[in-house]
Amino acid sequence: MTTPLRRALIASPTPAAQEAERELREQYEWASLEEAELVVALGGDGFLLQVLHQLLECRSNVPVFGMNLGTVGFLMNEWRLGGLDERLARAKPFKVSPLEMLTETISGEVRRLPAINEVSLLRETRQAAKIEVSVNDRVVMPELVCDGILAATPAGSTAYNLSANGPILPLGSAMLALTPISPFRPRRWRGAILPDRARISLRILEAEKRPVSAVADQREVRDVARVEVEIDRMRDLTLMFDPEHALDDRITMEQFIA
Repeated sequence: MTTPLRRALIASPTPAAQEAERELREQYEWASLEEAELVVALGGDGFLLQVLHQLLECRSNVPVFGMNLGTVGFLMNEWRLGGLDERLARAKPFKVSPLEMLTETISGEVRRLPAINEVSLLRETRQAAKIEVSVNDRVVMPELVCDGILAATPAGSTAYNLSANGPILPLGSAMLALTPISPFRPRRWRGAILPDRARISLRILEAEKRPVSAVADQREVRDVARVEVEIDRMRDLTLMFDPEHALDDRITMEQFIA
């Protein structure tokens, strides 16, 4: 008989998630987060991203099984109190490689931040941003005039990227989506699909006159002058899904939703 993995339970501060946590603690045994071999997260997609970033910060690759007690819950499984042991035993793992965002601000400050869904650049004022776009040190667009631009992973391609009319990328496609946000010039450019080994460099033109912020999921750096984005292959994360609720199937079916 297989010994169950030591599991930790973590919940968002919403009333629904807190009540579900109380019920689960009464019914099952739990370990601390430091001792856990698997994490059960209760909340929505935003909370799951917070948990994954917490694991990235402590360099942990503990699998995460999320249950939706939020709004959309695209990255979550269905909330159910019973049968948790059986669900975890049958759960299907998916590896997710985060992006690494390297920023340099106008003042010269340098920061590195991970992003699981996307890295997005956004104008800070009423004036459009002007951005030079390079891929693997080759300038592919000398000047993009826009509200912003984003680079999305397959796991994040159905989030902000899809709202900006970017492509849905199947999980495991080894691709990145590079999508403009409200492009003005060139007006007809709708973005690009790049190999996930590509290194994307974004240089802000007229950075002081037309300030731009860079956001890695939920963490923002303001007044950037230069941003580089690439996959961080040293820090894979693992998400667990019910077989009937697999992430790759959900991403595929999202293409057929009107």
